Amino acid sequence: MGRTPKTNVCRRLSRRALGFFTRDAGVVQRTNLGILRALVCQESTKFKNVWTTHSKSPIAYERGRIYFDNYRCCVSSVASEPRKIYEMPKCSKAEKIEDALLWECPVGEIFPNPSDYKTSLIALTAHNWLLRISATTGEILEKIYLASYCKFRYLSWDTPQEVIAVKSAQNKGSAGARQAGTQQPGLLYLAVFRVLPFSLVGILEINKKVFTNVTDATLSHGILIVMFSSGLVRLYSFQAIIEQFMQQKLDLGCACSQGGTTGTVGEAPLGIPCNVKITDSPSPLFEVSSLENAFQIGGHPWHYIITPNKKKQKGVFHICALKDNSLARNGIQEMECCSLESDWIYFHPDASGRIIHVGPNQVKVLKLSEVENNSSQHQISEDFVIWANREDRNENLITVTASGRVVKRNFNLLDDDPEQETFKIVDYEDELDLLSVVAVTQIDAEGKAHLDFHCNEYGTLLKSIPLVESWDVTYSHEVYFDRDLVLHIEQKPNRVFSCYVYQMVCDPGEEEEVVNRSD
Repeated sequence: MGRTPKTNVCRRLSRRALGFFTRDAGVVQRTNLGILRALVCQESTKFKNVWTTHSKSPIAYERGRIYFDNYRCCVSSVASEPRKIYEMPKCSKAEKIEDALLWECPVGEIFPNPSDYKTSLIALTAHNWLLRISATTGEILEKIYLASYCKFRYLSWDTPQEVIAVKSAQNKGSAGARQAGTQQPGLLYLAVFRVLPFSLVGILEINKKVFTNVTDATLSHGILIVMFSSGLVRLYSFQAIIEQFMQQKLDLGCACSQGGTTGTVGEAPLGIPCNVKITDSPSPLFEVSSLENAFQIGGHPWHYIITPNKKKQKGVFHICALKDNSLARNGIQEMECCSLESDWIYFHPDASGRIIHVGPNQVKVLKLSEVENNSSQHQISEDFVIWANREDRNENLITVTASGRVVKRNFNLLDDDPEQETFKIVDYEDELDLLSVVAVTQIDAEGKAHLDFHCNEYGTLLKSIPLVESWDVTYSHEVYFDRDLVLHIEQKPNRVFSCYVYQMVCDPGEEEEVVNRSD
């Protein structure tokens, strides 16, 4: 969410605010964001649906840019109408981009090439090429051929803006080979790179010979996370695995011989050989069993959240200390709700160490704190709760017909019944320090949604924005709140995607008042 506001109002505010401060740029930026937050939340501010578009391919959003046609076309979201930033040449199905990450140059870093300082899109193509693309022109700045021995499909940050992990699709192997007991290749592969300039850390093979009954694996913050069919989750040091099991050090652009084939690392047809093969079971840093392998780490000090590995425990969450697996006081969290969709829980992304627990009619923000007179134990308590706006359900159980007959319903509605306001999405806008909550209500045959902004510290409702388009709860939805922009992406049946762009519109008179109050 690092985009500079582009509305006329925000441009004027930024220039004026800069005139009042001679201290460091960080102070100025915080002041500007404080003014923007005041503008966003003031009563007269509206968010207007400035344009809508539809596509037959997925639509993606990242930092003020909307991507269409598998990232081939990039459109600015900050203009009052679609403004194309670039459009790459049409390509074959094999060359299409399947996943991408946006990289922004860190402040103070020195790079060998001028193009390295520009924001780039790191993209993975269907035929296993890793590309670095200029985010302003669509020009391909770098390209690396990964391999032919597996199909790479997913991109993620291991360390944000520093190290990427490229994950392959899983290799299930043929049924005949499995029945014959033939040795199968790796279940999946993880290719790890440092970015800008690109350098190879290594390609790791995850195989079932070492990791028996493994179902999936991923990399995050230098930790290899391996999941097993039993519900077991194990954490390993990726650096320790590299040091112990790397077969040969490979550098991009250097000559290499592999299996009788000689070529250049990172170029076709050789690509990058798998150079990290685990031959013995490494020692895990940590392991825990959880239903459906659900596992999260966060908090201060470190805690983790799991669901006990039994089906009847679904919807029950245990919050435990990472250092000794002890359950926090009041660490079992369960929402007593009857709904088709499960509630969900996660550590707050604002780095406060708090926890967000979302159900159909409430959003609980929980805090983790030391137990009084016992600094070694921690407890969970409510910080605040956001409630859905609902009528008294008991009153609705009784209806009166036109003839005056009183009818009592002998059943209860589901907590996520579409005729009641239900929470669907909860997110956090880090720069404005606001919680954004999407609530949906079915009115007649049409669902209507609104986006609410709440104070992140106290949960107070500060602003509510109605979305003009209908909301079908059976469709897939994404909603982004990014400073002065709201963007709604919807996936309809038959792969029809819609994008609704809302921009902030302020009353000019009230804009001046906000600036004067900040002077």
